[in-house]
Amino acid sequence: MTRESASPAAQPAPVRAAIVQLLSNMRDGKEIREYLTRFSALDQERFAVIKVGGAIIEEDLEALAGALAFLQSVGLAPIVVHGGGPQLNTALEAAGFPEQRVDGLRITPPDAMGAVRDTLTAVNLKLVQAVRDCGGRAAAIPSGVFEAELIDEVKLGRVGEPSGVRLDLVAAAARAGQAPILGCLGDTADGRLVNVNADSAVRALVHALQPYKIVFLTGTGALLDAQGAPISAINLATDHDDLMAADWVTGGMRLKLQEIKRLLDDLPLSSSVSITRPSELAKELFTHAGAGTLVRRGERMLELASTDQMDQPRMAELIERSFGRKPVADYFNRLDFDRAFVTEQYRAAAITARLGDAVYLDKFAVLDEARGEGLGGAVWKRLIAHAPRLYWRSRSDNPVNDFYFSTCHGAVKQGRWTVFWRGEDDLTRIPQMVARIAALPPTLEEA
Repeated sequence: MTRESASPAAQPAPVRAAIVQLLSNMRDGKEIREYLTRFSALDQERFAVIKVGGAIIEEDLEALAGALAFLQSVGLAPIVVHGGGPQLNTALEAAGFPEQRVDGLRITPPDAMGAVRDTLTAVNLKLVQAVRDCGGRAAAIPSGVFEAELIDEVKLGRVGEPSGVRLDLVAAAARAGQAPILGCLGDTADGRLVNVNADSAVRALVHALQPYKIVFLTGTGALLDAQGAPISAINLATDHDDLMAADWVTGGMRLKLQEIKRLLDDLPLSSSVSITRPSELAKELFTHAGAGTLVRRGERMLELASTDQMDQPRMAELIERSFGRKPVADYFNRLDFDRAFVTEQYRAAAITARLGDAVYLDKFAVLDEARGEGLGGAVWKRLIAHAPRLYWRSRSDNPVNDFYFSTCHGAVKQGRWTVFWRGEDDLTRIPQMVARIAALPPTLEEA
């Protein structure tokens, strides 16, 4: 597979914008190098499947094409599956077939299939040409990938459910460094062309490929919470039941979560689904913070009430890998232990101690590889539920302090430490607590 050698200055404007947007969200090159190393180790046809709705192609084509061309400039060729809802609405209305749906599926009479084929092929070629105009390489594959069976010809007409996936065209394009652009046209065993729902096509492709990343590009760019704010990460192992029980999770969001869970249940634990917008695709793929909503099957959370319940060697290793230094030799014995919240694979943890009647966060440790998976956020959520009033400290040069400042209710710098707190309702306690916490002995070996 060859890589583009053009410099950023020589790249088309959408690609330059994607590069600038990505770099502006990185402290240094560590994150992008980490993700590139991870992605480059995969077979290219297993890197990512990206689902694009027809509305995105109609309304945000330049950003979409620029983002896909950018991925190619760093040697990655995702597989794109596109729909064409708005375009089909217009074309079929003009041909005398007004939109009719049953259970969310478009009724497609046999004599409408010519217009469906022509419209989806035109959408496919439009996206392929846009990627090429941005300096990328793309292969047009409007049909020939999805084997299908008619769902109910009497009720729905030529609407098919995928029964198999032919991967030869997809694999050949990916190995050649081209982004395969797939339309949602299927064919039956007797050679009839059928209309396939885009979500069903993605599910069949994901089942066949087992990709590392699945991306849904949408207008909102994320799943939204009760206040309409983006949800940054969802760990299905810990969040799914609460979300499905929430009265604000209704309609499209409920269906989307069910579809995502169905996808991820059939994939390796390392796979994930990202929901973002085209202009944020690079940031979502290459930074820990991401941009949009990252959904993983995730890991169960363990709540440990004593150090005897803890796998101390694994916890010590997690601390060392997170902080770059080992905990002091008698760390677990000297701790006035309160609770530990740790993911089952010991990749993220919070360890709390008691300081009088206050809860003190002694360690918040998250492996670099887990920062983009939402595990740290899941641990923090459990920590806050356990300790509404919480104190902790951090070295003043700790890069995690940006997060700490965003979540704390107050902070004071004391020597080499910054002491943070949340939920303290007695302000007269704060000076004494700050002095006490700043004076605690180090719990990590000196470098």
